[in-house]
Amino acid sequence: MPKILIVEDNELSRDMLSRRLRRKGYEVLVATDGQEGIAMAQRELPDLVLMDLSLPDLDGWEATRRLKANAKTQAIPVIALTAHAMSGDREKAIDAGCDEYDTKPIDLRRLLSKMIRFVEDPEASGSGGEKSLA
Repeated sequence: MPKILIVEDNELSRDMLSRRLRRKGYEVLVATDGQEGIAMAQRELPDLVLMDLSLPDLDGWEATRRLKANAKTQAIPVIALTAHAMSGDREKAIDAGCDEYDTKPIDLRRLLSKMIRFVEDPEASGSGGEKSLA
């Protein structure tokens, strides 16, 4: 069962997504801010991180940079999630180290299709140093 870390400060979004992913058979871990997300990723080594970019204190951009700069967590794929899809945000997320990008409100089918590339067949994702932007 793939282990997914959701880093999301909005309680409603966090609860809805975690329930839906658990129903799909994923083990779900939850962090409410960037610092907690980094600590949990280092401790639990999830198969994938779903990172909200608009987090208090340490935002998702910087949290992702720190995950990707750490030898212990750099290979964990990160999918950026944002409700504020501005021109250039996708490129900025990829530059920060995210492996993929998705917008809110979350379309579960679309998100799952992105997640599956990383958790079902990591070799196909191209995450071994390359960025997958399908």
